[in-house]
Amino acid sequence: MAERKSILTRFAIIYFLIVLFFGVVIYKMVVIQYFEKDEWMELSEKLKRQGREIAPNRGNIFACDGQLMASTVPYYHLYMDTRVEYLHIKNGANYKKDIDSLGYYLSQKFGDKSPREYVRYINAGYNRGDGKLRITSNKITHADLKEVKSFPIFRKGKYRGGLIEQKFVTRVHPFGSLASRTIGGIYGDASKGGAFGLELKYDDLLKGKKGYETCELMGDRWIYIPETEPEDGLDITSTIDVRIQDIAEKALADKLKEIDALRGCAIVMEVRSGEVKACANLSRIGVGKYEEHYNMAVADMSEPGSTFKTISLIVALEDGVVKPTDTIDTKNGLWMMHGRRMTDHNYRVNGSGGYHKISVAEGLAYSSNILVSRIIDENYGSRPSDFVDGIYRTKINEPMDLEIPGAGKPYIRNPKDKNVNWYKTALPWMSIGYETKMPPIYTLAFYNAIANNGKLIQPFFVKKISKDGQTLEEFSAKTINSSICSKKTLREIREMLELVVEKGTGKVVKSPLVSIAGKTGTAQLNYTNGHGQHKSHQVSFCGYFPADEPQYSCIVVIREPRIGYPSGGTMSGGVFKNIAERIYAGNVQIRPNELPKDSLFLPSVKSGNALATKNVLSKLDIDYTLDNGGEWAKFSNDGEEIRATALEITTKTIPNVVGMGAKDAVYLMECAGQRILLYGRGKVQSQSIKAGSTAIRGQTVTLILN
Repeated sequence: MAERKSILTRFAIIYFLIVLFFGVVIYKMVVIQYFEKDEWMELSEKLKRQGREIAPNRGNIFACDGQLMASTVPYYHLYMDTRVEYLHIKNGANYKKDIDSLGYYLSQKFGDKSPREYVRYINAGYNRGDGKLRITSNKITHADLKEVKSFPIFRKGKYRGGLIEQKFVTRVHPFGSLASRTIGGIYGDASKGGAFGLELKYDDLLKGKKGYETCELMGDRWIYIPETEPEDGLDITSTIDVRIQDIAEKALADKLKEIDALRGCAIVMEVRSGEVKACANLSRIGVGKYEEHYNMAVADMSEPGSTFKTISLIVALEDGVVKPTDTIDTKNGLWMMHGRRMTDHNYRVNGSGGYHKISVAEGLAYSSNILVSRIIDENYGSRPSDFVDGIYRTKINEPMDLEIPGAGKPYIRNPKDKNVNWYKTALPWMSIGYETKMPPIYTLAFYNAIANNGKLIQPFFVKKISKDGQTLEEFSAKTINSSICSKKTLREIREMLELVVEKGTGKVVKSPLVSIAGKTGTAQLNYTNGHGQHKSHQVSFCGYFPADEPQYSCIVVIREPRIGYPSGGTMSGGVFKNIAERIYAGNVQIRPNELPKDSLFLPSVKSGNALATKNVLSKLDIDYTLDNGGEWAKFSNDGEEIRATALEITTKTIPNVVGMGAKDAVYLMECAGQRILLYGRGKVQSQSIKAGSTAIRGQTVTLILN
């Protein structure tokens, strides 16, 4: 009995203690929940560092064939916290043991200081107790960062080795400045997003959505914990064709340098689709130097000049006031038009110039100001609004919703507008491309309509929007006007544009490779500076090719040439011809063995991989002499024979890549551990570090291509 009583007593005590324990727990929970809540929340926040936003990856921009044109990559600045406890244990024994090795590795990697200089520099920061000592002044890639983290001291990690990485992002363009005003750019502070071009237009889609993370103390370490994951931006596929863009920019740049022009643009558009395949905009930044700084193609509001005559004659032909075969007397190139002199470009003061009596078709071919202005003034002078209504009928006056921010809108005067001062001279000058302003891309859209059987479509720059390779939305051209004129008028005007190139002001544009139709344009620009009024010119050529089955339309506009006689034919037309021939040649598939033997010439051969070159030359049935065997060779051509000299390549010295294409040059330089900066296109013209120099891993070599 006593034993049973003892057991019950012990059980009662245990039960009481359990009840008491749970009672205390419940009591404490109530106190914490209702009376100490604010206190505990405050303590919790003390154990949590301020959160931070997580930047998403900005979407990519691709060319029409999927080649990358703009992408975001991370880069880093490196610092060292010399105050970390591990580096000061036992009077800095851990630091002293590895600092010499660290200096050696940093010197080998970056090459900006000797090992001794690195050690001296870090020691000075260590003795000062720097919390953020800059390790290298250059920004480094993620691959570089991984390598640095394996170096002595730094391999101990952030909290023992003191390595601090500061991450940034930059927008890279694999094709350099190619189509840069169209593709666009972002602000230096990437968080601000797109600054111009497609980057700005589609910024909301490209930038993605930010995430958020907080930093909490876990044991003895602070750990960032994501609360909201970031959403990467969408990808944009543009209509730009890298090959055609490169052709357009090269042809335009060569001509601008030759004539020392202020700026110029060249646009290439696919006739049927309305896709803009190239949009080159170059401005002079120095003697013989041109870069893309201003999107002249879509933003420049200037008088189109004689390219507008085509629009004027379409109105006249459509209204039946004139036929292509009608004869107009242009006299000696001088005609008084309501008290003002109207002249043709071949006017002579002695009266010996002019075209005299010519047909309407010839008048457009010769770009006669008098012929066009007489037709329009004599038939619409008493009813100018009918002529303007005829232009409006084509709908070329309607603003287009172009994807490039800052695009201009056409301004075509209308006598019905009470805010417009309308003079008798307005109509004749308007008919030849003055008193009117429109960006070059609008003029191109009109000529594209002529090539496209009368269908006026809106040029566009973006084909689709996608995410993770999956298409979300696709785009196509918007039809502005299904027919700018009758089929009869269209047939007549196309014949007249072919005549321009066959025997008119565009004769220099005539090509043996591809048939071209189009119109020259020259507009006089007047401007005033501190020394009085000066005159300059804007020259242009707009048309399409092949003339019989148009595939591409193109416009070339050049502003203020300073060398040579201003001519839409020789200047802008020369660029147009170059572009057309190179595009057409690239699209034509001809097997070398189908060509007559005497039609083959010895090509210019880039230095580089000998085997690859041998394969190409063998397919062309062209022999060459190789002095010595080897994987890499330097090629020369004296017009009679192609010779190849073997190149000795070693990874320990800087290779000689002059004369090579970019692909081979970059490959060899990277094999030698070099980082590459490329400028230009074509063959390597020069390299910043002399061939044969000791190759220091990680240093940058600049290659200038011609």
